[in-house]
Amino acid sequence: MLCSMIGAMALVAMMAGAALAQLVNKTVLTLDGAKKIAAAAEAKAKAEGARVVIAVVDDGGSLLLLERLDDTQVASVNVGIDKARTAAIYRRPSKVFEDQVRSGRVAALALHGAVPL
Repeated sequence: MLCSMIGAMALVAMMAGAALAQLVNKTVLTLDGAKKIAAAAEAKAKAEGARVVIAVVDDGGSLLLLERLDDTQVASVNVGIDKARTAAIYRRPSKVFEDQVRSGRVAALALHGAVPL
């Protein structure tokens, strides 16, 4: 009985080691990193006199930080979040989709919530 328990524990330990070998290590954006990104974006926006929303998301598109600069319209909040999320999950600037639509390639409009202007 004791031998089979030891054998089972050894098997579980070997399987756990194999499972760990399959995990991928990746760098993730921390809240501190998001704050630094937002500070740089805010400095640039203020230097250009832009009224913007700054949305920082992680690689899965989940919101980490949101800032709405003074005198920025409230409607820009959702737009900013959606643009940041799109850039993260498609791994390209959201402007790529805007440029595609402007050039006549309207497939990007099939994205949920897309509205042609």
